[in-house]
Amino acid sequence: MPLIPEEPQIHESAQGPRATTATGRTAPTPRPVPGPRNAATPRPGRPGPGQARPTPPPAQRTHGSAAPATSVPSPQPENRSVPQIQLIPAPPAGALDAAGEAVDLLLDSGRAPEDILVLTTGEQHPWAAHELSFGEAAYWAQHDAGDDVFYADAASVDRAGTRPVVVVAVNGGTDDETARALPGAMDRAGALLIVCGDAQRINALLGAGV
Repeated sequence: MPLIPEEPQIHESAQGPRATTATGRTAPTPRPVPGPRNAATPRPGRPGPGQARPTPPPAQRTHGSAAPATSVPSPQPENRSVPQIQLIPAPPAGALDAAGEAVDLLLDSGRAPEDILVLTTGEQHPWAAHELSFGEAAYWAQHDAGDDVFYADAASVDRAGTRPVVVVAVNGGTDDETARALPGAMDRAGALLIVCGDAQRINALLGAGV
């Protein structure tokens, strides 16, 4: 079913280094991505190191009546459903910037950096190109660590793990290459798949059975 294009709600700098635009203008350096929670920082509602867990007051009983039963909710099974798909229209030259803005919006809305995987169908994201210069082993070790946004070529999607959100920048590649990348991206998306690129072309590929 064709998707209704959605425009991003904010326009900020892209996550990671930004490629030089067609006019030769280099986009501004993005803000730092928030790191993982410090182990010394307690989660909300939990005591910190060295602090005793508060003891609940004893239950009040009425003479002659039994203590109320405590109901413990049983864990609910995980519902692994088809992820939601969102389309952000952009020309191939602007798909990478649109993907960066989508990442910014996700982070601003509360998504953790490690929840997000970004795939490119054409030229590598500058961050990926830079990290690959140190060797594939070090590059994929960062993916396996799973503590930050990860950028990869869509052709290597089979090597990537599942993440709640996958963002695809259709910034190049043939129709056949993109048609192969989209099902793989959907398989890796736990909750949301965002595709940035030419709306007509993407709808045609998605309508082919993605």
